[in-house]
Amino acid sequence: MERWLGRYSSAIYAAMRLVVGAAFACHGAQKLLGAFGGTRATELQGQIAGTIELVGGALIAVGLAAGWAAFLASGLMAFAYFMVHAPKGFWPIENKGELAVVYCFLFLFIASRGSGDFSVDRLARR
Repeated sequence: MERWLGRYSSAIYAAMRLVVGAAFACHGAQKLLGAFGGTRATELQGQIAGTIELVGGALIAVGLAAGWAAFLASGLMAFAYFMVHAPKGFWPIENKGELAVVYCFLFLFIASRGSGDFSVDRLARR
């Protein structure tokens, strides 16, 4: 499979970055704007998280400083997991923390790779 899909890895990475970043930005839009059926966060912690999600997700999606944004987002998701989910049980499947864990490690991967070939960062370098 690697031999067949490997030649498309840059495009697949860009698609993954776009989809994951956009989905994360939607979580931020829920917290900050009450969009997508969400409720506006009134406490400072929720507003900070919403800002990181909305702005960070948008930066990751378009590939502008995506490595830094993803590193911050990964830390946010680790913090969210241990503060909100872990006290409810050890396993993510039990404490409803699967999404936080998946986002955390996806963002850590994006932080390690950066914006990639199909990104605003790449366009700016040309």
